[in-house]
Amino acid sequence: MKKFLTFILEITKILVIALAIVIPIRYFLFQPFFVKGQSMQPSFESGDYLIIDEITYRFKDPQRGEVVVFKYPQNISQRFIKRIVGLPGETVEVKDGEVIIYNDQGSQALDETGYISSYTAGDVKIVLSEDQYFVMGDNRNFSFDSRKFGIVPKKLIIGKVLLRAWPFVSWGGIEVPSY
Repeated sequence: MKKFLTFILEITKILVIALAIVIPIRYFLFQPFFVKGQSMQPSFESGDYLIIDEITYRFKDPQRGEVVVFKYPQNISQRFIKRIVGLPGETVEVKDGEVIIYNDQGSQALDETGYISSYTAGDVKIVLSEDQYFVMGDNRNFSFDSRKFGIVPKKLIIGKVLLRAWPFVSWGGIEVPSY
């Protein structure tokens, strides 16, 4: 009986130590996320299993081109995945199939050929204030994004996509395009 109790005590210790390590990592540093839908194709497919970095944006601001997971502004119980297109203080215009950014340096039409393959429909012009972001899906024809629901406040951004863990053949980090 003593051996059995010692065994149970050792298992309990292992479980407590494992939980003390895993729970803080899961809830404060990294979070899993399953992609649902077509809005981020070809970058991500429905069913991809991603790891979200929740800590980076506590120390630096999101950058254009990064893929983020955020709470949907009109129902914060829902999570969306999109690419950051517009940054705080900028004006974003979608017109004639182009995404144009207006900021202190002038205007710039984004070259998105590296990650989108469809026409960017819409006729939208939004001015972003402090801590507001404009996000879009990579599959523009099937993306419900800032063109429809508006801006995403920084406080609703959960984190950036760090890596794709599944499918295993596509395992790896996520590259951020340069504009």
